[in-house]
Amino acid sequence: MADNLTTTVSSKSQTVEINRSNPTVIIGERINPTGRKKLQAALQEGNFEIVRSDAIAQVEAGAAILDVNAGVPGANEPELLKRVMGEVIAVTDTPLCIDTADPEALAAALSVYEGKALVNSVNGEERSLGAVLPVAKEHNAAVIGLCMDDNGIPETPEQRLAVADKIIERAGKLGIPPEDIVIDPLALTMGADHNAGKTALETIGLVVEKFGVNITMGASNISFGMPDRKYINATFIAMAILSGLTCPITNPLEELVAIAVKAADLSMGRDEYGMGWIRAYRAREQKNANA
Repeated sequence: MADNLTTTVSSKSQTVEINRSNPTVIIGERINPTGRKKLQAALQEGNFEIVRSDAIAQVEAGAAILDVNAGVPGANEPELLKRVMGEVIAVTDTPLCIDTADPEALAAALSVYEGKALVNSVNGEERSLGAVLPVAKEHNAAVIGLCMDDNGIPETPEQRLAVADKIIERAGKLGIPPEDIVIDPLALTMGADHNAGKTALETIGLVVEKFGVNITMGASNISFGMPDRKYINATFIAMAILSGLTCPITNPLEELVAIAVKAADLSMGRDEYGMGWIRAYRAREQKNANA
């Protein structure tokens, strides 16, 4: 098996180390207007209260990194993304995952970010590799690599492994080390393909075995279109952590998922004396007492 690599992401005053020997790092997903009409409308109006409150709530719920997306139709994304980042940084010093498909917005955001950001994302398409990797290298950012390429999303774990290999190789040619590449094996909905979860889990195992890099995914995607999604999400994320997932992009306010992550870390010996589990239990008890 490859070495267990450590990915470092930082803000101006806080550093997060992602490693399979450490507790799972939750990347909070909520500061993203895609599918959130209230947030999208607020950003269009220049109202950032939801951004600030979501940032605070996610950190309080256990997010160690915050994903920040400003993809609002018709907006000047480079300027809006910088503004959203500024609002988040004003209320928390948690490191950021800069989430944009616009290379100009990415460059603008990284140019003002103080620390080592995580970029969401690059993929195996030639256009993406050429646009994203040089910018990440210039700003010493870590990068999420999606297992898809010019042929689309591969069907098999072996094909997705090949895309991860391509991304890591191309990054290496630019001087970006493997520890700065976080692979996303892609969790597709099991509502459309009952093998989607199995494929994602097997891809994680192959990537970890060959490269030792850290693994992320939009974990809640797996249950889209299914009833009782929270139970699917909690079960799947625990199984993915066992397979090698280290930094899921998920909603830390979803209690069952947060509990599953803590239980998985405890079960895998990553929670010394169970103190993380106990602290989380006490926090839930206090919250319920105050409700």
